[in-house]
Amino acid sequence: MSSFLTQYLPNVSQMVPDFIQATLETIYMTGITALIGGILGLIVGVLLVITESGGIVESKTFYNVLDKIVNLFRSIPFIILLAVISPFTRIIVGTSIGTTAAIVPLVVAVIPFYARQVQNALLDVDYGIIEAAKAMGSSNLSIIFRVYLKEGLPKIIRSSVVTLISLISLTAMAGTVGGGGLGNLAVIVGYQRFENDVTIVSLILILLLIFIIQIIGDLLAKWTDHEN
Repeated sequence: MSSFLTQYLPNVSQMVPDFIQATLETIYMTGITALIGGILGLIVGVLLVITESGGIVESKTFYNVLDKIVNLFRSIPFIILLAVISPFTRIIVGTSIGTTAAIVPLVVAVIPFYARQVQNALLDVDYGIIEAAKAMGSSNLSIIFRVYLKEGLPKIIRSSVVTLISLISLTAMAGTVGGGGLGNLAVIVGYQRFENDVTIVSLILILLLIFIIQIIGDLLAKWTDHEN
């Protein structure tokens, strides 16, 4: 194995610890961002559904404001978002460079994206079930958890997979401006130093992470799908 690395991947063979660290950094950024951004994005997505026209707590003013905010932040290119909120990032973590610092803009970018995914998933819930829950005297909170989230869970999981895959792409982009991770190795080390084997192996590791997330997500979606 070592002879293969030395012959075909000469630069990679000297950077095995760097690849391990970069992979862990990517997983760290993805995991923490998914946890924070996922919870906040889920809340925003639910609020969009229940406050829109015909929602269980309809509020056109609240919905319109929240909808515009989500659209605004979704429209900002991530590379620009990194620069724009760098002062806010320094306030939160004390620096705008590094793996932990990258989590702040990643969370800001993921919340509106995931919120819209959740909104689309919950809008597919059969409104007849919601009406039935209302007729039985269920509270709004009960309808949210026992109808919207329960019935929409398979689609929410599939939306989460899409979000996680997009998030890994964002971590790679963050790595190019000092965020660390596999994106940093692929561009800063591999591309800029013309070490193509480093870039290729970094790409393979990123694709492997995406492949694992896709498999786990598909299994969870099938397991929670009441129709199967």
